[in-house]
Amino acid sequence: MAVRSLFPTLLYQAALGDDALIGELEHSCLQLAEDDRAGRGWAKAHGYQGYTSYASLNDLPVRDPAFADLKRLLDRHVAKFADACGFDLGGRKLKLDSLWANVLNGGGGHSGHIHPHSVVSGTVYVALPPGSRGLRLEDPRLARMMAAPPRRADVPEAQSFVELVPAPGDVVLWESWLRHEVPAGSGKGKRISVSFNYRW
Repeated sequence: MAVRSLFPTLLYQAALGDDALIGELEHSCLQLAEDDRAGRGWAKAHGYQGYTSYASLNDLPVRDPAFADLKRLLDRHVAKFADACGFDLGGRKLKLDSLWANVLNGGGGHSGHIHPHSVVSGTVYVALPPGSRGLRLEDPRLARMMAAPPRRADVPEAQSFVELVPAPGDVVLWESWLRHEVPAGSGKGKRISVSFNYRW
C-alpha cells in the first residue's frame, strides 16, 4: 500500500533576520497610525478595529527607510518560498506589489479573505501582545468536502482551519489564493504587523 500527498498547500515561516529592524518597524507603524488620517478614515469606514495603511499609502519603502530595509529582506524570503513552491518563473523574480502597515486594537480581527492578482502574500509580525490571535488558515478544499467526516484532533495539519501563532520578528508566507483571517483577540495591547503581496 502507498499513501501519497498530492497538491500540497505550502506555508513558509522564518525569522525575518533583523531584530533591530523589528523595533524600527514598530515605531514607524505607530507613527503612521497617528499621522495617516486617510488610513484611519478608511479603517473606520470599513469596520477595521484599528489602523491600516492598506488603502491610503502605497509607497512605504520609498517613504521610510525601515520599510526599504524590510523589502530587501522580504525579497530573499520570497525567493526561497517561490523555489520551494516549484514556480517556473522563466528567469524572472517575483516583485513586491504592495506593502501596508496594520495596527489592530486588542480585540480587533480581520475576516476571511484572499489576495487576488498576487502570487505570494505574507505578513511580518512586529508586536503580538498577550491576547493577540495569530493567522487562521482555511483548507482550500473546504467547500468541496460535502460529506467528509471531521478530522481527528491528533492530525492538526488535516483540520479545516489551522491557526498559526507566530513570534514577533517572524515572516510568514503563503500562496495568495489561500483564504486566511485574523480572529478577534482578547488583549488590550496593539497587534502590529506589516502585510504584503508579490506578483509575477
